[in-house]
Amino acid sequence: MSEIPDIPSQSTIASSQRKYGHLSESLSMLPQVTQFMEPPYQAFICPLTKEIMEDPVTTETGVTCEREAVTEWFDRFGDSDEISCPVTGQKLTTGLSPNVVLKTIIQEWKVRNEAARIKVAHAALSLGGSESMVIDALRDLQMTCEGKEYNKVKVREAGIIQLLDRYLTYRSKDVRYELLQLLKTLADEDTDEGKEMIVKTITMSSVIKLLGSSHQPVRHAALVLLLELSKSQHACETIGTATGAILMLVTSKYNKELDAFASETADQILRNLEKIPDNIKQMAENGLLEPLLSQLAEGSEETQVAMAAYLVEIDIGHEKKTYVAEKACPALIVLVKSENTEARRAAFKALAHISLYHPNNQILVEVGIIKVMVEEMFTKRVFSDLMNSRNDAATILANILESGVEHETFEVNTHGHTLGSDYFVYNIIQMLKNSSPDDLNIDLIRILLSLSKLPRAMATIVSVIKETDASFAMIELINNPHEELGVGALKLLIELTPFIGHTLSERLCKTRGQPENLIQCPTEANQITEKHAVSAKLLAKLPHQNLTLNLALVNESIVSEVLHAIHLIQRSGTRTSRYANDFLEGLVGILVRFTTTLYEPQMMYLARNHDLTSVFTDLLMKTSSDEVQRLSATGLENLSSTTMTLSRPPQARNTKFMGSLSMPRSFSLRSPKKKQIEICAIHRGVCSAKTTFCLVEANAVTQLLACLQSDKVEVVESALSAICTLLDDKVDVEKSLSMLSGMNAVQLILNAVKEHKKESLLQKAFWMIDKFLIRGGEKYAFGISQDRMLSGMLVSAFHRGDGNTRQMAENILRRLDKMPSFSIYMTEKNEM
Repeated sequence: MSEIPDIPSQSTIASSQRKYGHLSESLSMLPQVTQFMEPPYQAFICPLTKEIMEDPVTTETGVTCEREAVTEWFDRFGDSDEISCPVTGQKLTTGLSPNVVLKTIIQEWKVRNEAARIKVAHAALSLGGSESMVIDALRDLQMTCEGKEYNKVKVREAGIIQLLDRYLTYRSKDVRYELLQLLKTLADEDTDEGKEMIVKTITMSSVIKLLGSSHQPVRHAALVLLLELSKSQHACETIGTATGAILMLVTSKYNKELDAFASETADQILRNLEKIPDNIKQMAENGLLEPLLSQLAEGSEETQVAMAAYLVEIDIGHEKKTYVAEKACPALIVLVKSENTEARRAAFKALAHISLYHPNNQILVEVGIIKVMVEEMFTKRVFSDLMNSRNDAATILANILESGVEHETFEVNTHGHTLGSDYFVYNIIQMLKNSSPDDLNIDLIRILLSLSKLPRAMATIVSVIKETDASFAMIELINNPHEELGVGALKLLIELTPFIGHTLSERLCKTRGQPENLIQCPTEANQITEKHAVSAKLLAKLPHQNLTLNLALVNESIVSEVLHAIHLIQRSGTRTSRYANDFLEGLVGILVRFTTTLYEPQMMYLARNHDLTSVFTDLLMKTSSDEVQRLSATGLENLSSTTMTLSRPPQARNTKFMGSLSMPRSFSLRSPKKKQIEICAIHRGVCSAKTTFCLVEANAVTQLLACLQSDKVEVVESALSAICTLLDDKVDVEKSLSMLSGMNAVQLILNAVKEHKKESLLQKAFWMIDKFLIRGGEKYAFGISQDRMLSGMLVSAFHRGDGNTRQMAENILRRLDKMPSFSIYMTEKNEM
């Protein structure tokens, strides 16, 4: 016979009491509620399991046991004839009778006690007693509710969830862990009622904070709770709006190496949260782009519209913008072709946003966007007007062209027309002429500016402008109150100046308010705008010798404004405004243009009255801009070219007046019998910086020679050109050479030749070196001939230079006795 199990002892009953009847020691200290607790009766205890029975059955011997336990007892016997009662030891059959009465009594007892336990836990949590009491209450509630939906309802109805909220910030990690476990139990049910009650009552941001807990069990418990809650759509919305929720979840998802469980759970939560579109947007903002891109590619049209709108609103990091473009552009192109206006509008905005990031534009080109945008601009006129898609298409196209993509040969339609073709350029310019909206005109100009950087396309633009006489329309845009449009028009005119500069100059003068309105000088340097800069630059770039434009600008107030603005920038510095340096370059260019038409009396008066020689000399000293130096040297060259004509020997009646004009002592002629009259030794007459533009009197020579050390070839060449005016055959060349030699000019010129290889610069430098050799003789020849690098450059120029450079190099080599004289060579040939 099999061994008979022990009859339940008092310790067994006590154990069951702890589980089903009595609370923990800490909770039993609440006498106001524990009086309602009923201890389990001995009849409730199964003799086999020593636990309170769930499904009691009675054997033939009258012993009541748990059905499952007694069944297992029977299975121990190999022969049914040997089965005995586990209590009495008497032989039994396998027949069992359900003890319905006892089962009912036990169930009623459990219900009464569980209700009492809920009351006890409520009291404990309300009082906020010791840590152990709170933990016991939480555990007891969890045990009471585990798998029992009716108890979960009672917990909600008792207001316990409201009490739990404050314990999320409890100092003890054990309390927080047990609380999260309880909330997970309360949320785990077939309906969403419990989940929705929790998210309405519990502060979700407090749960989210626990995702960053250093205690792993708490962190995991918080994730498990969120996973359960996220099965409810309403809860998904609440979780998504909790501060930092999606950021923390995305962070956990990407930290798989640190915590694999947290990563996997966070990923499942995020997938559930995708039910709410705004959550997808937040995911994208926090670096998780796949849900958005997936919905954009595969979602319903309504969803695609929402996702396209999000692409415009969110800030995607540079490192992911190209990835987004690759995934999103095909779907967006499909939406652009849709008949749904809202879908088209959203797609255009998204494509415009994507095209702002220049590295994306090759991708846009590859998906065929250029043809689509050009069709919107030129073909779909009626439909496009309903939503201004022409404007959006022009914006996208302008963004693509500005990115530097090789675009001249891109086809714009099925007929083989390209972006550089007459067809495309003509349509763009016609739209500009037809008074399109300002926003559209801005983008049309941006398109033309991008095309102007390519020679073939620029030739087409110039040809179409001439053919359509569109220059008037472009000049009119300068006066547009929309500053961005005005600035764009000015930039385009600057690009066109080398090709149709005189036409633009004449038409500018025929435009109301122009050209004087292009010179607007702010009162403070920090107020200089881009329009100030490009306006001045246009006037500086238009053909300098256009007398019509120059006369239109010769106005005392205009010139005074220019000089005042230059002084303002010099005083404040170019760093006060990002456009200050460009503005200064434009202003100096305007002054230079006046020096090109000095044959006109008004220009001569202006140059003298404002002492432009001193102005340019001062600019050479006080600027860090290479362009300002180049322009200043050019201005001095133009002025100095007229000095020989203006410089005259003194007349008797003018002795007193001319005596007031000073000259460097080393270049003055003195009369012992009369009052001293200083005469410029170089120009052989009375000179001054102001009236005859003498570079010597203006002390400009030193500054020009300093410019020869510039690393910018344009500055060096302009400075050489200005110095060359002092070696003209009309001046006293020997005196000039002597002066320049004393300033170490020869060595500076040689250094410039070694540094720069530009053909035109070499010609000027060789011409000056030849002057030193011809007019200075052996005095300079020895030093020049000893420079080995110069000899090598002369030989190279003789072999490879153009006609003029080669001839000059030959002349210098001959004078340095480094190649035979032509006359000697011919004599020897004749003798032969």
